[in-house]
Amino acid sequence: MFKPPEFKQLIAETQNTSSSDVERALTAARPTIHDLAALISTAGEAYLPQMARRSTEITLARFGRTTQLYAPIYLSNYCTNRCVYCGFSADNLIKRKCLTIDEAEKEAMILHNRGFQHILLVSGEAESAVDVEYMEAIALRLRDKFAAISIEIQPMSEEHYHRLFLAGITAVAVYQETYDRKMYKEVHLSGKKSDFDYRLETPARGAKAGMREVGIGPLLGLSDWRAEGLAIGYHLDWLRKEFWQTAFTVSFPRMRPAAGEFEPLHIVSEKNLSQLIFALRIFDQDVGLLVSTREEARYRDGMLGLGPTRYSAGSCTAPGGYGSNNTDGEQFSVGDHRSLEEVSTMIRNKGFDPVCKDWDKEFQVKSL
Repeated sequence: MFKPPEFKQLIAETQNTSSSDVERALTAARPTIHDLAALISTAGEAYLPQMARRSTEITLARFGRTTQLYAPIYLSNYCTNRCVYCGFSADNLIKRKCLTIDEAEKEAMILHNRGFQHILLVSGEAESAVDVEYMEAIALRLRDKFAAISIEIQPMSEEHYHRLFLAGITAVAVYQETYDRKMYKEVHLSGKKSDFDYRLETPARGAKAGMREVGIGPLLGLSDWRAEGLAIGYHLDWLRKEFWQTAFTVSFPRMRPAAGEFEPLHIVSEKNLSQLIFALRIFDQDVGLLVSTREEARYRDGMLGLGPTRYSAGSCTAPGGYGSNNTDGEQFSVGDHRSLEEVSTMIRNKGFDPVCKDWDKEFQVKSL
């Protein structure tokens, strides 16, 4: 089981660095976790242009001039957890909805007709609404229509993840939200999500179940972002050693306005976010880095090619929102409202290739 260092230790590691540590990290052939701490540190801020150049070099060398595009489909906003920062929290009086299998397929086909081949199925955490049978049924409906189907739902057992893998799910994303145990307890008031360790063990269960890809990440704004970034580095390093056949991604969601009107406890600026992305790319050259429509179009345009490898586009965070254009019951407000076509045009205008498919279901079928 992965056990991250104490959060106070993580903070200390990012503080006890110097300019020479950052310079060494920038030229290291195989950066260590200590190099990551230096790149994320306050001392690293003075080297942001150098970090951006190094991150760009690595990204172009490892991923070429491509950016994968995907879209989320929100299946349900029912949730039994009381998380103070989330629009889906059981405490919030929002319009609740769980899509039927037919409605979920209809939403998916809207995205399919727009050109998407990679989709992410998302839900609140309520097994009474979204259980393994429900997800299995949706996967079997959609597996022949999309190249890759990822899920971001409540943590499941290894057995249930394997069952979904056999049904056609290719990847699982589960975000720890914060690696700060003390803060985790303060913001997760009740529900299964309040179990820090069970959630922490979830990426490993997904990898053991055979998932092709596993995504991790913190919710930026709950605790010290530098320490969160270093914790991600420790977690990613452990996962790679334990599950070398699995691909990994890291997402960097910053808090957005949502029901409940929770305000970030730690402000994370675009500059901070950029430093974190550059540092993670330098630390792990092959990890997929996601920047979603939580971020404004201006920022996403500027970061293209500098480190991120995947963008979402044309996103709606309310169940049934694509068919109805209704945002009632959304998880959070979107920052970039552009369509797939508009985002693709921007990517091409900058000399890159928008990729809606970089995996084929035939590979998944052969591995079952």
